[in-house]
Amino acid sequence: MPVHQTTLTLRTRGAGTHEITAEVAQALRQSGQRQGVATVFCQHTSCSLIMMENADPSARRDLEAWLDRLVPEDDADFTHTHEGGDDMPAHIKMALTRTSETIPFADGRLLLGTWQGIFLWEHRRAPHTRHLVLTFLA
Repeated sequence: MPVHQTTLTLRTRGAGTHEITAEVAQALRQSGQRQGVATVFCQHTSCSLIMMENADPSARRDLEAWLDRLVPEDDADFTHTHEGGDDMPAHIKMALTRTSETIPFADGRLLLGTWQGIFLWEHRRAPHTRHLVLTFLA
């Protein structure tokens, strides 16, 4: 079973969802593989990955706002606070979402649905450099 692996390095703009579908598709094309499974793995504990609608950004904004209400910043009960009021909420948000996604591919193309996109969800307010390991199994 041929395996191709690469690392995608991204600079986020701060909190929010950042679509990475095109970057993953480009890496798949560069791998030369035609049919199999792609995995995207995030090597961090304060951001995550989601599959989400990529046509209407209000769907992502609603999800972000809902999770912010569920896990507010500066909670007085948090003890892990030395990196700022958004750090512990970022860890919780990561734990509630995912750090990896698996997507089938055929004919060298990701088999995503019509409105699906792959997103890195930065949970910290400040910009960060993030590393994603892409593995393509044929």
